[in-house]
Amino acid sequence: MSLMAIAHLSPDEGQRCELCPLNRVQVGVVVRIRQLCAAPELQNRLREIGLCEDQIVRLVTSRNNLICQVCNARLAISEQLARLILVEPVAVPARCPVS
Repeated sequence: MSLMAIAHLSPDEGQRCELCPLNRVQVGVVVRIRQLCAAPELQNRLREIGLCEDQIVRLVTSRNNLICQVCNARLAISEQLARLILVEPVAVPARCPVS
């Protein structure tokens, strides 16, 4: 499946997407980083700041820059950089009902 054919992720349709760039994810969606498609030096830098393979991130906002929540930190990255980070949706466990 080519990246051009992949649709936006949303909470309802997130399970239909295999891999897509982080800049195509909708705000609030939780994803897992699967691949860094950047030069080796940039891959190393991304890993140093916490954006590494298998890391779970949540997109907080996507206005001028993308702000991602990684662990307990928020990181701002450019849309161009987000295009180089391939992600997959994460199934969010259902919350326990409050009794």
